[in-house]
Amino acid sequence: MSARDEILSAVRGALRDADRTETPVPRGYRSARPDGDIVELFAERVVDYRATLTRCTAAELPGTIRAALGDARKVLVPEGFPVEIDGTPDADDLDSCDAVVTTAALGIATTGTIVLDSGPGQGRRALSLVPDVHVCVLREDQIVPGVPQAVAALDPARPQTWISGPSATSDIELNRVEGVHGPRTLHVIVVAGG
Repeated sequence: MSARDEILSAVRGALRDADRTETPVPRGYRSARPDGDIVELFAERVVDYRATLTRCTAAELPGTIRAALGDARKVLVPEGFPVEIDGTPDADDLDSCDAVVTTAALGIATTGTIVLDSGPGQGRRALSLVPDVHVCVLREDQIVPGVPQAVAALDPARPQTWISGPSATSDIELNRVEGVHGPRTLHVIVVAGG
């Protein structure tokens, strides 16, 4: 008998002897609103993830976006973006782009997460993953308290990208490395009012 056959025989024996009664899985997920101002909580969590957050009014938005872009030369601006910004709507060579400016479907207060679903002003998924800088514009009324509310509000048939801070990973020695599989810089702009 091979080692493989011995292992499979042991697994089969264990399964034969296992208790076959079903154990109910608790489904009492937390769905209550967090205490306090969810916009303020969202802002705190975004900053905790090493992203930059700026709050502004609708009138201040164009200038706030330009400031967030800094010295970016080639900027992607997806179709349907609500503010007139100099840039290109898409590019075949995303590696040549310095930054992208998008909207978002919503933001999640308890996790500081922004969710893109390829809607107007968001473009295709790769636009928010390849350029080194991602500037994302979100209105206060798009921020939901938690993940259950986000899942309920999102269309499951649309492609979704959930972003919590700039791209980061850790190597085997737990050294943090940013920008490996997405933007090194995430700047979230929250626009007051609805």
